[in-house]
Amino acid sequence: MWKDEKYSSVEEIRQSYKNAGYICSRQIATTMYLAYHLGKPVLVEGPVGVGKTELAKTTAALLGAPLIRLQCYEGLDESKALYEWKYGKQLLYTQMLKDRLDKIIEEADSLAESINKLHLYDDIFFSPQFLEPRPLLKALQTEGGAVLLVDEVDKADQEFEAFLLEILSDFQVSIPEIGTVEALTRPFVFLTSNNTREISDALRRRCLHLFIPFPEPGLEREIIRIKVPDISEALTGEMVAFIDQVRKLDLKKAPSISETIDWARVLLLLHADRLSPELVKSTYNVILKFEEDIMTVDQRLQDLTARSRAQV
Repeated sequence: MWKDEKYSSVEEIRQSYKNAGYICSRQIATTMYLAYHLGKPVLVEGPVGVGKTELAKTTAALLGAPLIRLQCYEGLDESKALYEWKYGKQLLYTQMLKDRLDKIIEEADSLAESINKLHLYDDIFFSPQFLEPRPLLKALQTEGGAVLLVDEVDKADQEFEAFLLEILSDFQVSIPEIGTVEALTRPFVFLTSNNTREISDALRRRCLHLFIPFPEPGLEREIIRIKVPDISEALTGEMVAFIDQVRKLDLKKAPSISETIDWARVLLLLHADRLSPELVKSTYNVILKFEEDIMTVDQRLQDLTARSRAQV
């Protein structure tokens, strides 16, 4: 693991992330501190759009390390996640070997020696120079360390989840034709999950757990101030109060932090200074993505807007 002064205390971590444009709670900062110094992977769970992926990106930027991202999906296997063989080069090598086959056999004194010589060339065929590393192997082979992001691990099959266990516990992988490949420098590993299915106990046991909920209004106001600095305090307060109330409704998809930021930029673009029912209605498509959610909010719009103003 690297040595970095930004990770010398929990408060310095919070400030470093803030300087990088990522506002984090003390819980997030504490988890990052422990993960960094213990060398443990972090399983980050929470609703869509609360900053799970952004946390890994910001960490890579702070450490000055490359971010290696593996996007998970159903059917993901070793050939896409770990490695595959360079079949084109192997085919070319086979042709070159074929052209030299007669000479190799002629140089041998016996059949047994001929077979042994051919086995030497077979070993080269499955060797590192014919290996195409994919994200997991790249992260282990990066000199100086990398930040490995296994994004939306809950979308992958349970078989792939089991495959990850060796990497998460020992930071190594086993390649049948080559053997065990250990990490040159232990990567800083993030796994994210949107809770579409249960993650196994075996995977959880190998990680520190971090749940990122929707932020409290005070924290979300701070996020808006960092991301959209030109917006007024009054409008920021009304926006955050409105979004906080909307998230408590029975919706298919509650507005995420990224959608709150987009809404702030839209309202700034429209030169708004206060929220009004008409303004909210004309910008529904920024924060609500399902028609039934729009109808749910629309039925309470006057009351939600009035409460938002009253809380500022």
